[in-house]
Amino acid sequence: MGPEMLQKKLEEEVESYKKIQKDLSKTTNLRSQLDGQLNENKVVQEELDLIDDESVVFKLIGPALIRQDLEEARQNVNKRVEYITQEIKRHDNTMDKLEKDADAKRESIGMLQQQMQQMIRKQMGK
Repeated sequence: MGPEMLQKKLEEEVESYKKIQKDLSKTTNLRSQLDGQLNENKVVQEELDLIDDESVVFKLIGPALIRQDLEEARQNVNKRVEYITQEIKRHDNTMDKLEKDADAKRESIGMLQQQMQQMIRKQMGK
């Protein structure tokens, strides 16, 4: 592989690495938002568990408070918690994969840089 090809390959790997880092940052931010949503819904879940079955529950829909069945409210919150938990796991898996990809790209970049340095040393030694 000539110096130009090596340089091109190195540039491609660096660009690929940058994209992985950008995707990882985006996924980490989304994961963080999901944590916030999960905590909020768990607080609601705990509050709904504390009230007795005769209590009246309202849901804010737009500017209006609409009466809602307590059991329906509990089920909705439980489903939301379950969904968010699944999304967190999915984002965790994506983050793990991206981190492994980033490690592989860093290793590839390091090897290409070493090859470039060896090539430069050989040319200077002539």
